Amino acid sequence: MRRLWVRSVLALVTVAATLVATGLPAAACGDDKPAVAAKHSAGDPGSVKGVRTVGALPDAQGAISANFLSYGRRDVMVVSGEFGLKVYDLTRDPARPRAIGELSLPGLWETEDTEVDAQRKLVFLSRDPRAFEGNTHTGESGVYVVDVSKPEAPAILSYVRVPAGHTTSCVDGCRFLWTGGPAKADDQPADWGGRPIWVTDVRDPRHPKVHPDPIDLARNDGKTDYVHDVQVDTAGVAWVSGAGGVRGYWTSGVHRDPVEGRIRRASALDPVPYAGGGVDETAAPSKFLHNSFHPVGPVADGAWRGHDLVYATEESFLDGCAGDGVLTISALDGSYHGEGWRSSPEDPFRLRSIGTWTVAGQEGSDPVSDDCSAHYFDLRGHVLVQSFYAQGTRFLDVSDPTNPRQIAWFRPADASSWAPYWHDGYVYVADNARGVDILKLTA
Repeated sequence: MRRLWVRSVLALVTVAATLVATGLPAAACGDDKPAVAAKHSAGDPGSVKGVRTVGALPDAQGAISANFLSYGRRDVMVVSGEFGLKVYDLTRDPARPRAIGELSLPGLWETEDTEVDAQRKLVFLSRDPRAFEGNTHTGESGVYVVDVSKPEAPAILSYVRVPAGHTTSCVDGCRFLWTGGPAKADDQPADWGGRPIWVTDVRDPRHPKVHPDPIDLARNDGKTDYVHDVQVDTAGVAWVSGAGGVRGYWTSGVHRDPVEGRIRRASALDPVPYAGGGVDETAAPSKFLHNSFHPVGPVADGAWRGHDLVYATEESFLDGCAGDGVLTISALDGSYHGEGWRSSPEDPFRLRSIGTWTVAGQEGSDPVSDDCSAHYFDLRGHVLVQSFYAQGTRFLDVSDPTNPRQIAWFRPADASSWAPYWHDGYVYVADNARGVDILKLTA
């Protein structure tokens, strides 16, 4: 969630002054840090190992997120960025996508983790309050519903204002959206650390309905704080990441509510807590979790065989590389009875951290760059692929979750890697500076 071009000196001074005034480290803010284009060593040639580049889309420069849709035998990729949407056909040759459509909306802000309804062929595109030269204090936020039933001609079906807008995610089979972030607006409660989740009913995508009451409150040891993103696992549990950790919710079906102590029906408007909580500060000092992944079912092998784990990314931008965000792996044991919802400063609850990985000092890294925060990742089998901004794309063997091991990497000299995606045997990397790189793991 970081902009990668230089912002004004005034913005730098303002953020620095805010940090001093609040006593918070940069990592605790959970908001975009001003500073900078991706930093690299002068003359840095980059570094690549165990990966082959098979294609690239430089015309998608500014890419932030990608999704894949199937139209019968036709395979299509939708790329989002501050330009809007670009659509590519992968059918004939997935290593050489062919541009077929575009929705131009220049002036959007990032569009991180844009999501799609694969059945109805819809794209849900967040409008962050900083879009179109707005700001977090007073800017307008909302969600565009884009019809891509004809991928050559994506069109806005509807737009609805939402009190949050950094990311928006499908829950309950894309019948509803959960939208969160960024930092709070001036008209929101003063004691909030950031925006929680607002729920939008998109069962009628032409007429979205925003529920007035936010959810996932009091997530940071009792304080309502910044929700950054939501990922839904294959069992339908929605995992909510942000300041204060990662918490999972049922959004449908009948379940026991461990907080209320009764069995009740879950819905997107009134979800039932499942598990989760804060992550040990020794693993993620900032307490700001950017996104997560929960593999359904117990770990099949390794030191934690039979346990329920959650993978999460800490995003933080501190001076130097060593203190920047990490990939964390935590056990959900001990969090199934609402512990993460009862956590307080006086009696904090933390998940047990069993493994971490950071790009700092790893083979293939640029030792001079300080743009090293962890960002989005994707997991297939035991191989996790993750973006680390200027430190590029890293492939990790996580078969032993207590000891993630790097097995390959792709760090071009001008890397600004935001999000990698496994698809049909390839990895498509949304790189804010380069567009989309298409990789084949050979390690």
